[in-house]
Amino acid sequence: MKSAKLTQLLNITYPIIQAPMFLVSNTAMVIEAMKGGIAGCIPALNYRTLEELRTAIKELKAAKVSGGAFGFNLIVNKSNIKYKDQLEVICEEGVDFIITSLGNPEETIKKAHKHNIKVLCDVTDLKFAKKVEKLGANAIIAVNNLAGGHRGNTSPEVLIPELIQNCTIPIISAGGVGCTNDIYKMLSLGAGGVSVGSPFIASVEAGVTEEYKKACVTYGSKDIVMTERISGTPCTVINTSYVQKIGTKQTWIERILNKNKKLKKWVKMIRFSIGMRATEKAATKATYKTVWVAGPSIEHTTTILPVKDIISKLIN
Repeated sequence: MKSAKLTQLLNITYPIIQAPMFLVSNTAMVIEAMKGGIAGCIPALNYRTLEELRTAIKELKAAKVSGGAFGFNLIVNKSNIKYKDQLEVICEEGVDFIITSLGNPEETIKKAHKHNIKVLCDVTDLKFAKKVEKLGANAIIAVNNLAGGHRGNTSPEVLIPELIQNCTIPIISAGGVGCTNDIYKMLSLGAGGVSVGSPFIASVEAGVTEEYKKACVTYGSKDIVMTERISGTPCTVINTSYVQKIGTKQTWIERILNKNKKLKKWVKMIRFSIGMRATEKAATKATYKTVWVAGPSIEHTTTILPVKDIISKLIN
């Protein structure tokens, strides 16, 4: 593990990124991640104001230890109206890395590199991997079909070798890692490291309800389903009774509107906003409307643990 490319890229002890998770990730989790010798990342959208984002960065900089690293995730498409201001704050304050998602990372890469911030880009296929490499990304995060949240369509067994054969920058595998053997599997395929999210939902430090954490313990990989009803983009969630009730496919009205070139962008933004509010309610308060985002790697989650113990289980 210690010789994997991600450890060199981010100056960390183990080649693991604690993946950014909407409403779940927080500074307490990332601080413990750094203490455990891995990297931690938080979605910038977890902070309602720029001042809250700035305060979080300062807290993480003060807590940083040798062998750990921290970064922030940016949604870089038009659905995130805060994107440019968030990028400005992140560059002003300084972080170790940025992970970009759902859009063109060109502006982020140019600005971040001026501040010696590395940029890792989420991709789901070779086409976009080659694009972000050409733009100057420091690494590619290969989001496979086992990832939680917004996942890809290709298995890690196919995706990782394909990207390695056609790209020269490090490939970080995202999805399907819940135990030590999973990490070694991804490394054996040629990945330079892994991004791990769902196992950290059931952590003591996670800022979600006990119900959400217990769901990740109770449910398993067979209980994960894809839904189009959250953000307009296929997303994996736990198949609760509420998810079964509302269904996982877009309504006929949404399908029609999504085919209209003029309205498609606005429909997606509205669906994203509605879906995020529903997810927030389920994550932060007990409600019958439970939309819990998670991936199949919760199969290995058997109890709620501190982040340091989850890291220990992964590396040992």
